[in-house]
Amino acid sequence: MAIGANDKVRVGIIGCGGIANGKHMPSLKKLPNVEMVAFCDLIEERAVRAKHDYGTPDAAVYTDYKKLLEDKTIDVVHVLTPNRAHSFITVDALDAGKHVMCEKPMAINSVEAKKMLDAAKRNGKKLTIGYQSRQRNDSQFLKGEALAGTFGDIYYAKATAIRRRAVPTWGVFLNEYEQGGGPLIDIGTHALDLTLWTMNNYKPKYCVGTTYHKLNNDTETGNAWGDWDPAKFTVEDCAFGFVVMENGATINLESAWALNTLDVKEAVTSVCGTKAGGDLWDGVRINGIRQGRQYVLKPNLNAGGVAFYDGDGGDDPATREARQWINAVINDKNPCVLPEQAFCVTRILEGIYESAKTGDIYRF
Repeated sequence: MAIGANDKVRVGIIGCGGIANGKHMPSLKKLPNVEMVAFCDLIEERAVRAKHDYGTPDAAVYTDYKKLLEDKTIDVVHVLTPNRAHSFITVDALDAGKHVMCEKPMAINSVEAKKMLDAAKRNGKKLTIGYQSRQRNDSQFLKGEALAGTFGDIYYAKATAIRRRAVPTWGVFLNEYEQGGGPLIDIGTHALDLTLWTMNNYKPKYCVGTTYHKLNNDTETGNAWGDWDPAKFTVEDCAFGFVVMENGATINLESAWALNTLDVKEAVTSVCGTKAGGDLWDGVRINGIRQGRQYVLKPNLNAGGVAFYDGDGGDDPATREARQWINAVINDKNPCVLPEQAFCVTRILEGIYESAKTGDIYRF
């Protein structure tokens, strides 16, 4: 059933935990053309609470996601579960005729991600992945400069997601079976997505990776969210990858939840091209040569300029992501994050993990 321009998009939420409450449901609530009409969680109280806080008065509550998918009036489903469940729930939702926004990462491996791609294609439905970092002001500016040709041919980049001591101790973050990995698949995935998107390069050739379990047995942790339980910390505490693309470009990817460093920054990228370079380390910085002189351009990304007025920066990245996604569904346009792009991210993450396990080069 086509969605009219004046119709409200009916959304079902599968998974009512942290990312649902922290990002998706508050963002969808801000959109006047959206109503959340169904909520599903294995813990029924979470779904009931989500209905109360975000749903329509007659919104349905489920503990079995398949029951939610039987509702033919639902247009869009947001899959906000632990990583292991992303693939099969997304495939079932697409097969049920729903458009799907799945939280990052796309899946725990490329086989599962490919199932999602195939399901979207055979059902003619839209699929996107929740890489909201693309919607930040700094990311948008850097991408705009890349599209304008400012950097020329980008042949080297660095994707960074480094925390000094910020290990998430709740939910299933530390559970390798449920999540597929630690900081690499959790926050490194954002940095890699930003980098590939800025470069517009989705053809990896090979990679080498290392993962470390060096700090997970610490008992005095200094962790931002309190001490972790070493017995439950089964994922890596940091991971690093070196990726070579088919055109010869290289990407360094660094990710950590716990690392003895002061160089901390999350979900940022640096790109180096034949004409100029750019990074997101301190807002946006563009560096190059003009009139024989080195220059650094640091644009003001705020909308100020008026006395006693700081300016309105517009929507936050999560709300921009939600608005762009819903508009893509209504207007039959491509979402910002194409599933093929997210599939490439998953392939590279998988390659880094496999290389770390085998000690060998991973070839795509």
